[in-house]
Amino acid sequence: PLWLKQVHGVEVADAGTDNQEVEADASASHESGAACTVLTADCLPVLFCNLDGTVVAAAHAGWKGLAAGVLEATIKSMGVPPETVMAWLGPAISQRNFEIGPEVREQFLAEDIGCSEAFISGRGDRWFADLYSLACRRLNRFGVNRIYGGEFCSYDQPELFYSYRRDGKASGRMASLIWLEV
Repeated sequence: PLWLKQVHGVEVADAGTDNQEVEADASASHESGAACTVLTADCLPVLFCNLDGTVVAAAHAGWKGLAAGVLEATIKSMGVPPETVMAWLGPAISQRNFEIGPEVREQFLAEDIGCSEAFISGRGDRWFADLYSLACRRLNRFGVNRIYGGEFCSYDQPELFYSYRRDGKASGRMASLIWLEV
C-alpha cells in the first residue's frame, strides 16, 4: 500500500505510485491491488467506491482537511459522478469528546451556515463538533447520498480504537484500507 505523509490538507495521490514520500491526505485507484490507505487516531477515515466497482479511494479527514474540502477533492479524483459514489465513515472522535475553539466553528459556518447543527455550545467560547455530521453534510451537498458507518467513538472505546486526544503522543494509529480486486 501507499503510506501517505498526512498533513491535514486536500491533496489526493494515486495509490498506484511507487513514491513512498507523498504528502497527501487521500489516495484513489482504478488499479487492481493498489491499496488506498489512511492512518487515524481521532480524525475521520472515509473509504469510497463507486457503484460499478471500478474505482476506490480513502481520505483522512480531520477538521482542517474536512473544512478545506478533502472529501470533495477525493471524490473529484475518482473521476465518476458523485451520485454513483458510496462512502463509509470509520471510527472517529465523537461530538461529546471533540472540544474545539470558536475559530474552528467559524471556518465551517463561513462556508455553510446550515452546519451550525453540528456544534454544541461548551464552556465559555468552546464548542463540541460532530465530525460525522459535518462529513455527511459535505458529502450530501456534493451529491453523495450513500453514506454508511459513523457510529463509533475512538475516544470512548479504548479497547477497540486508538485516540490521540485520550492517549496523547503515546497513541497508536488505526489503518483503514480499500482496494480493488479484479
